Amino acid sequence: MKSCLIVIDVQESFRHRPFFTAHGLPAYLQAQNALIEGCVERGVPVVRVFHSQGPEVPENAFAQVSGQVRALDGLAPFEAAATFTKSRHSALVGTGLDVWLTRHGIQRLIISGIRTEQCCETTTRHASDLGWEVDYVPDATHTWDMVQPDGQVLSAADIKTRTATVLQGRFATLRTVQEALDALDALDALETTAA
Repeated sequence: MKSCLIVIDVQESFRHRPFFTAHGLPAYLQAQNALIEGCVERGVPVVRVFHSQGPEVPENAFAQVSGQVRALDGLAPFEAAATFTKSRHSALVGTGLDVWLTRHGIQRLIISGIRTEQCCETTTRHASDLGWEVDYVPDATHTWDMVQPDGQVLSAADIKTRTATVLQGRFATLRTVQEALDALDALDALETTAA
């Protein structure tokens, strides 16, 4: 089963949002970089997705002209098998990513990136509904605290727990970074034995 790592919206744009803090960012980047490195070592294609939306003015950090739609500082450099730019929450809407995955025989996606409950979760649900097997790696996703409708703060940790809970077994298999890499090794061994 051919796999592909999707790295979603890991971009400098977020530093310019009012909710941005560096809390949790080093741990996330360590996990994200380890996942990318492990996939590259195993010959698994890594696809980069950026988000660009809103008016094309320098003040909009998600506009191309802002110069912020680029890799987040701290993300290890890697050669992407393909790069897509989206304007919706799902990386599979209007980008051509679905066509690329199909043409390359990809059957299984490993989802990572920013934000946990937004573009990563939405892409996971969408990919599952379209028939891809999905591994979701919570440690290799990142988000920030949010204010609930009642005014209370919902912590990033609680958001990650909630996302993992609703995805597990319904839309994806939850894996740690090491479990995701071990699963790649197991699939490779299985395919080698079958050949």
